[in-house]
Amino acid sequence: MYLGVDYYPEHWPKEMMDEDILGIKKMHSNIVRIGEFAWHLMEPKEGNYDFSFFDEAIEKLKNQDINVMFGTPTATFPAWLAKKYPTILSEDEDGTVRSFGGRRQYCYNSSVYREFSARITENLVKHYENEQAIIAWQIDNEIGHEGSDMCYCKTCHEEFHLFLENKYENIDTLNREYGTIFWGQTYNHFNEVPMPTKTITTHNPSLKLDWARFRSFSLNRFTKEQTDIVRKYKGEHQFVTTNIAGGFFSKWFDHEETVKDMDFVSYDNYPVWGGLTEPIPPAEIAMTHDFNRGLLNKNYWIVEELMGAQGHDIIGYLPRPNQAKMWSYQAFAHGCTDMLYFRWRGMTKGAEQYCYGIVGHDNNYGRRYKEVQNVFSDIRNYEEVLKSEIKSDIAVLYDYENIWSWNFQQQSSGFDFKNELMRLYTPFYKLNTHIDVVPVSRDFSDYKVLLVPALQIIDEALAERFRLFAENGGTVIFTFRTGIKDHNNNIYLKQALPGFVKDITGVEIHEIEALSAEQIVPVVGSGQFEGVRSTCSVWRDIITPVTAETLFTYEDPFYSEAALTKNSYGKGTVYYVGGGIEEDVLTEIAKTIVENQQVDHIRSEDGLEVYNRVIDKKVYYFLMNHTAETKSFDSTTLQPYESKIVCRN
Repeated sequence: MYLGVDYYPEHWPKEMMDEDILGIKKMHSNIVRIGEFAWHLMEPKEGNYDFSFFDEAIEKLKNQDINVMFGTPTATFPAWLAKKYPTILSEDEDGTVRSFGGRRQYCYNSSVYREFSARITENLVKHYENEQAIIAWQIDNEIGHEGSDMCYCKTCHEEFHLFLENKYENIDTLNREYGTIFWGQTYNHFNEVPMPTKTITTHNPSLKLDWARFRSFSLNRFTKEQTDIVRKYKGEHQFVTTNIAGGFFSKWFDHEETVKDMDFVSYDNYPVWGGLTEPIPPAEIAMTHDFNRGLLNKNYWIVEELMGAQGHDIIGYLPRPNQAKMWSYQAFAHGCTDMLYFRWRGMTKGAEQYCYGIVGHDNNYGRRYKEVQNVFSDIRNYEEVLKSEIKSDIAVLYDYENIWSWNFQQQSSGFDFKNELMRLYTPFYKLNTHIDVVPVSRDFSDYKVLLVPALQIIDEALAERFRLFAENGGTVIFTFRTGIKDHNNNIYLKQALPGFVKDITGVEIHEIEALSAEQIVPVVGSGQFEGVRSTCSVWRDIITPVTAETLFTYEDPFYSEAALTKNSYGKGTVYYVGGGIEEDVLTEIAKTIVENQQVDHIRSEDGLEVYNRVIDKKVYYFLMNHTAETKSFDSTTLQPYESKIVCRN
C-alpha cells in the first residue's frame, strides 16, 4: 500500500531536501510523486539531457525507504522550445496564440511537439528503467485540463480534414450525413470544411460533433504515443498511469479511451477549489470516485488529495479540522487503494503560491501535518479491505458523444449534463447504495438498475440492449430527450419520441418545451403518489402514455399531460422522467426500486454517508459525517466532519 505526498524538491534550496524527506518519512509516507513539471531541469538546452538532480533526490529518498512515482514532464515545456518552435503553441477560437508561461499550452497535433515529447520521455524512462525505487510512471499531468483539450490552429484544421477524409472516404458521403444541403453548405472537397469557430448563427450539428470526436482523437493519440514509449523502455517492476482531473463531463475527450492502456487510473481529488465558499455536495464527490473506478472497472489511486485551502488567484474554502481526512476516507470507501496528498510544502513563488500544502509557508508542522499522519497510520490497518472488489447493482450510464451533442446544442438555458446525472445519482447515493458510473458501451446486463440521464443518441443496437435488460427483470430510468438523435447528431425522421426505446418506455412524445434557468412548472402525483405535489425545471416532455402508468402530470391548463411514467416490460420496469423533477419525488422512486430489486442499501441520517465493504464475511462500514453537526449510526457517534471504519461480523 502506497501512501505519500506530491514533492517538488527542485522548488527549494538543496539543503532543505534532507529535512523535507525526513518530515515526509515521519508522516508514515512510503512514496512521493516527483518530476512532472521539470522538463527544463532535465533538458536545459535542446538535446542536453541531465537527470543528475533527480538522481540525487531519489538516492536520498531510497535511504528513507521512500518509493517514487515519476511524472513525464510534457505538461510544461521549456521556454527555449517555445521560442525556437512557436508552432507548438495552441490557439483559442478567436485565433489568439496561447503564450508561453502557463501550462499545457501545446497543440496535440503539432508533430514538432510530439517529437520533442517523445525524446524527453524516452531518455527519462531509459535512464531510470532499472531504478527499483521508481514503481510507477505518470503520463503528462491532468491531460486536457483547463481548456487545453481544445485548439483551433492551422495544424489542427489540416489534421481535421485528414480525420474527416479517413472517416467518410468521399465528400459526397459527408454531405449526405451532415445534410449540407441546408443553408447551402455543400462541400466539393474536404479542405473546404471549416472548424466550428465563431460564425453568424451557428455551425452544422454534425460538423460540431465530428469536431469533438477529432479533439478526443488528437488528445488520445498523443497519450497513446507517450504510453507506448514508457511501456517500451520502463522496467518490468514499473507501472503506468495518468492523473485524471475533475470536470469530466465538460471535457472534449473520451476518458475511457485515455486510460485504456494504463495499469491503473489515478485521480486528483479536489472537493473544493479557489473561489468556492463551500465544497461541492457530498453526492457529487462520491460520483467522481465512482466515475474513476468505472474507467477501468477496478479500484484506483488518488495522486492529488486536497489538504489545505487551494486557489491560483482566488483562494477558496479552508477545510474544517478532519474534513479533508473525511474526504480521504470517502475516497477509500469508494475504491481508492493508494493515496498521495497535494502538496508536501506550500510554494512561496509562482502561480500556485496559494495552494496550501501539508507544511505551511511558515514551515509549521501543524494541524494539517498531523491530520495526514493520522490518516496514514490508521488506514494501513485496512489495506486488504481497500483492495477488495466493489460490486454494484446500480449503474449510471453516460456517453461522451451524447454529452458533446448537448454541449453544442444546449436546448434549454437551464441544462447541464452533470446536473442531470446527479439528479438521478443523488437519491440512490443517499440510500448508501453502491453505484458504478460507466460508459453506455459497457456490458450492463449484470446490473439490476440502470440510470440513464438525457441520452439523446440511441441507435437500434443500443435500444435492443435496453430491451433485453428490461425483459430480463431490470429496472431502467430514462429522462427527458431520450432517443431523439442518431450518431451523426441528426434527429430521426418519421419516428415518434423516444425513438427506438418507445416500446419499452410505453410512451410517445409529440410536444416538448424548454424551460429557462429560472422557470418551474408544478407537477402533481397520481396512484401511489396521489396528492403529492412537486415541481419540474429545465425541460418538459409532454408525455402521452401508451402502455405506461402515469405517476405525475403537469399542473397546466393547456398541457396537463404526463410528466413521469412507469411501464412494465417483460419482467422489468421502465420509468420515463419528462423533465427536471425535484429530488423529493425521485427519492421516493429510488426507495421503491431498491426494495423491489433487493438492492443492498443502508438508511442513515441526512449528511452521514455509510459505505460498506465486505471481506471474509466481515462487513466494514466506512462512516463519513459531511456536516458540522454530530451524527450517529447504530451505536457509533461521529463528531462534525469525523470519519470512522467500523467492523461488524
